[in-house]
Amino acid sequence: MDRRTPVLALAATVLAAGLGAASPASGAAVPLPGASATRVSLPAPRSAATGTPSPTASVKPRKSTSPQGPVQSDGTLQILTYRGYADYSGTTGEFEKTTGCRIARYDTVQTAAQMAAQVGQRPYDVISAGPVLAADLIAGKQVQPVDPAKVPGYGDLTKRFRDMTVRSGKVYGVPYLWGFHEFLYDSSRVKGDPTLRDVFGSGHVALRDTPLTIADAALADGVEGDPFELGKDELGRAAGLLEEQPGREYWTEPLDLVKGFATGSLDYAQATPYYRLLLQEAGRPVKAVDAPRTTGWVDSWMLGAGVPNTECAYRWLAYTATAAVQRKAVAWVGLAPANPKACAKATRRVCDAFGVDDPERLDRVAFATRPPDGCKPKDGCPAYAAWEKRWHALVR
Repeated sequence: MDRRTPVLALAATVLAAGLGAASPASGAAVPLPGASATRVSLPAPRSAATGTPSPTASVKPRKSTSPQGPVQSDGTLQILTYRGYADYSGTTGEFEKTTGCRIARYDTVQTAAQMAAQVGQRPYDVISAGPVLAADLIAGKQVQPVDPAKVPGYGDLTKRFRDMTVRSGKVYGVPYLWGFHEFLYDSSRVKGDPTLRDVFGSGHVALRDTPLTIADAALADGVEGDPFELGKDELGRAAGLLEEQPGREYWTEPLDLVKGFATGSLDYAQATPYYRLLLQEAGRPVKAVDAPRTTGWVDSWMLGAGVPNTECAYRWLAYTATAAVQRKAVAWVGLAPANPKACAKATRRVCDAFGVDDPERLDRVAFATRPPDGCKPKDGCPAYAAWEKRWHALVR
């Protein structure tokens, strides 16, 4: 998702470009917002989707010392995920040491489009997927149901997110990271209390380049139901609102919107709460529009179909469900954890920004499914292909 650049490296890059921080190329460490005592050395990121194995892929099988119980495993694992989700801060190496499973292949991508292209290239044991890709994988029978009883700690994950992975009574994913959008504005350029309608009426706004942004436009247009289950007329009005400003910017890299605020070229931008923290920490006069509802998503680990031996795959699912692993991911990616126990110390401020422990705030988030979900084409809801067609006509 376009949203997954490791945020510490991104912060260093942006701050070095215009806000006074050291360059990551120099090996400088950059603190998370509000965590000045915690400094993290920046590893050199790997190129996306290269098929580069884990740096510790040569580790030989050994007896497990993990809390999941001892096992002598000669299993290997092939993983597809977003850059930064698990390949930083020793996560993959620690997994091999504690489980005896060897990561034979670790492919990373940067965007949802790259993920969708890569997933069809070869079979994977485990895949981290957002709502649109997850729906495609389930429909295409490229993933198999997960047995939650084989995932210790599954019950620690937020119930709402667990429920979102259920299809026809079967569990298809283990929730990992999640986020939601808010609309930022430069208070030195935008006066008063702007609304979502003001955002979508502006020509100086950066919106995320995905058909799901139509759901945000629907909220701005005042839709009362689920913004991911739009009727034909509702979809038309939302797309029409986007078409009113044909010259606006659509971003795939968060760096673009951060630069836009840093240089003063943007009035508004669609972003996650982490980027508000980042910009505010850098001294930019950025605030969030007070919106009654917003959109979000959950990324979950899924189990590939046809995996001959799922032992190591299940050990990965259990490992990534732990608070310790999700805490590392929060620090690197700037999203919220599906395991609330991960919210401690350096990650607390990020968790607070997302409202991890605030049910009322989460109730205001409409989490994405591949539209339409509950509302089907036979009920008058256009299929997702209609969303894509309107979006491509708008952006391309």
